[in-house]
Amino acid sequence: MREVIRLNNEWRFVKNYKESMERSNPLEGFEIVNLPHTNVELPFNYFDEKDFQIVSCYQKSFAIDKSKKDKVAVIRFEGVMTYAKVYVNGVFVGEHKGGYTPFEFDITEHIEYDSENILTVVADATERDDIPPFGGQIDYLTYGGIYREVSLTLYDKVYINNVQIKTKKVLEDIKALEIDLYTTNQLSEILDAKVNITIETCDGEKVYENSASIVCNVGNNKYTLEFDNIKYVDLWHIDNPSLYTVNLTLETESTTDTFQSRIGFRTCEFTSKGFLLNGKKLKIVALNRHQSFPYVGYAMPKRVQEKDADILKDELHLNLVRTSHYPQSVHFINRCDEIGLLVFEEIPGWQHIGNEEWKDVAVENVKEMVERDWNHPSIILWGVRINESPDDDTFYKRTNEMARSLDDTRQTGGVRCIENSTFLEDVYTMNDFSHCGEDLVLKPQQEITHLDKDVPYMVTEYNGHMYPTKKNDNEERQMEHVLRHTRVQNISQERDNVCGAIGWCAFDYNTHKDFGAGDRICYHGVMDMFRIKKFASDVYASMVSPEIEPILQPVTYWARGERSIGGILPLVILTNCDYVKFTFGDLPCKKLYPSKDKFIGLKHPPIIVDTTMITPSEIGEWGLKWEDGIFAGYVDDKKVIEKKFAKDPVLDSLEVTADDYELESKEKDATRIVIKALDQAGNVLPFCDEIIKVNVKGVGKIQGPDTFALKGGSIAFWVETINKAGNIYIEISSTKFTSTNLRIIIK
Repeated sequence: MREVIRLNNEWRFVKNYKESMERSNPLEGFEIVNLPHTNVELPFNYFDEKDFQIVSCYQKSFAIDKSKKDKVAVIRFEGVMTYAKVYVNGVFVGEHKGGYTPFEFDITEHIEYDSENILTVVADATERDDIPPFGGQIDYLTYGGIYREVSLTLYDKVYINNVQIKTKKVLEDIKALEIDLYTTNQLSEILDAKVNITIETCDGEKVYENSASIVCNVGNNKYTLEFDNIKYVDLWHIDNPSLYTVNLTLETESTTDTFQSRIGFRTCEFTSKGFLLNGKKLKIVALNRHQSFPYVGYAMPKRVQEKDADILKDELHLNLVRTSHYPQSVHFINRCDEIGLLVFEEIPGWQHIGNEEWKDVAVENVKEMVERDWNHPSIILWGVRINESPDDDTFYKRTNEMARSLDDTRQTGGVRCIENSTFLEDVYTMNDFSHCGEDLVLKPQQEITHLDKDVPYMVTEYNGHMYPTKKNDNEERQMEHVLRHTRVQNISQERDNVCGAIGWCAFDYNTHKDFGAGDRICYHGVMDMFRIKKFASDVYASMVSPEIEPILQPVTYWARGERSIGGILPLVILTNCDYVKFTFGDLPCKKLYPSKDKFIGLKHPPIIVDTTMITPSEIGEWGLKWEDGIFAGYVDDKKVIEKKFAKDPVLDSLEVTADDYELESKEKDATRIVIKALDQAGNVLPFCDEIIKVNVKGVGKIQGPDTFALKGGSIAFWVETINKAGNIYIEISSTKFTSTNLRIIIK
C-alpha cells in the first residue's frame, strides 16, 4: 500500500542562491519557512517587480525507516515558480520548466535509510525566455518560490500512476464508467492482476462495487476497464453538485495499491446554439480569476484558495470561472467541484509565442494540466491557445492534438483577440473589447469569425482594461463601470448563438510596470485585491433569483455634491426584486420598476432612475435640504430587503469580521480579516482613510504590514498559522476607535 508523507513544514530557505548550496547541509544563513511560500513578500503597490525575479534555495530534511527499503520513493511538487532543479543528498535528480503544473521524480536510488536525507530545491523565479509565459510583456505577475505543496509517496514496486475516469450513459437511468488505468512498467512482469472498484457518496455510503481482471502485457502501462450497471447516483449540476468517490484497488500476487478520485456524472457540450449541461441549455455568466493576493502573491494555503471559489459562487453568483491565464491551485478546482462552479482551464501564456523550445514546454504544459485535472466534473473546457496570441497553426495543432489525445470527453478552446483567426479548436473563444461606452456592445459572431456557419462561440473577456475602476472612484465612474458590465451581459443573454460571456475580471491584481495604473496594480476587477466588493460586483449577483439571495444595491454614495454639477440622477439600482419603493425624507413613496425595455436580455434588469421617474425638485436640487433615503425591495409584494442611507453620514463604527474563526495547526493555514468603516446606517464610508494598527499575538502572524490605511473605507488582511495549536489573538485599533479583539482558534 502507498504511504503519503507531506513535506510542507520547516523548510530551510535562503533568499539568494549561491553556487554549490545544493551540497550544503545546512544552508548558511537560512530561515525556517512553511509551504506554500513566496520567495519575497512584496508591498501592496509601488514596488519593483524585479524584486522577486531571483534564484532562491530551499532545503528540507526527512528520514525513512529501513523497513521501507523495498518501496519506490517519488517526490511530487504541485508548483514551483518558475524553473526548479531538485537534488537529494547533493545529487541532481531532475528539473522542471514551468511554474503552474505539477511534476515528480523517482528518488529511490538516492535515499539513505535510517539516516537524515536532504532534499534541496533551487527555485529560479527569473523570467526566462524558454519558459511560458515569458519572452514578451505580461499583464500580471508570476511571483516566485515553492508556492504550492510538496509530498513524498512510498509505493510498492507495482502501483497505479494515474487514473482517468470517464462517465458514460450519463443521461440514462443505468450509468457506466470507462476507466483508463496507468501503472508502472513493472506490471508487465506479472501475468494477471485484478482491479476492485467501489463508488461512495461524500458521506461514505457505498453505491457500487465490482471487480475486473486485467491481463498484463509487456511494454503496456495503460489498461482500459469498463464498469456498467451503475445505479442510484445523481447528476452533477451547478445547483446540485453531487460528487462520488471512486476507489480503485490494484491487486497482484505480491502487492496491493489503491487510487482514489472524486467524480461527478454529467455531460457538457458547447454548440452553435449555446452551452448544454446534462443536455439542457445553460447561459454562462462568468468572470476571470487571477490566483494572486496582496503581499504573498500566489502562496496561499488551501483554505484561502477554496474561499475564492466560494466568493465567486456565493457572493457573485457566477456559474463559471476562467483560470486566466494558467492552471490554478488544485484546492481551488476541488472546491469548484464541491459547490458547482464550472471551470474553463487554460495553459500558461499571454500574447507571446516563443521559439521551438518554448513551444515544447507549452505542449508539455497541456499534458500536465490535463493529466492533473481530467477527473474534475467542474472543468468543461481545455484552453490550449496562448491567451491573445497570433495564429500559429503548426503550434496550435500540436496543443489541440495533445489535449484531444488525452481527453476525448471535453472540447478545446483557444482565447484570441484577433478577428478572422484560424479556427482549430472546438469552441471559438474570443476576447471582445468592442464595448467602450458607445452603442456597439458585442460584435456579431460572423463578423469576428469570418466563417460561413455558426460554431460554438463564447466571449472570454470584456471590459477590464477598457474601464478600470477603483473601489473609491467617483460615483459617475462607478455607475458607468456598472453599466458596461450590465450591457455586455444583457446582449450575451439575448443572443442564442453565444454560449456566454466571461468578464474581465473578478479581482484586482498586481502587474508589471508596462500595465495598470502605474502603481503595479490593474484595477480591472469587480472586487478589489482583498476580495471586497465594488458596485459592479452586484451586476452579477443580481442576475440570480431572489430566492437564492435578494439583492438591492443603489449605485450611489448618497451625497448631493459627489457628482459633477451635483445630484444623484440618473441613479442605477442593481436588484433582482420585482420593484423597489423609494422614500426621500418625508416626501411620498415612489415605486420604481426594473428597466426591462433597456435590458431585454436580463431576467432581473437594473432600475435606471431618471428625471421622468423622479424630478430634481423631488429629490432635492442643489441648495435645498438633503434627506435620508430608504430603498425597499419587494418580491411578490413582500418586502425582502431594505437599504438605508443617512443624510449626514459620520464614522459610527469599525466592523471587523473573520472568514473563519478556527484554523488547522498541522500545516500552514490562513484566514482573512475584513475591516469596514461604517456610518450610522451601516454603509461603508468610501472616502474614510482611517489608519489601522494590527497587533497579532499567539501562534500566528500577519501577512504584510501591521499598520495601514483603509482603502475606499475598507480593507482586509490575512493571518496565517505557524504550525502550532493554540490561539491567535488579534487586536485592531485606530485613532478614532477603541481596540477590537478577535480570537482565532488553532486546532
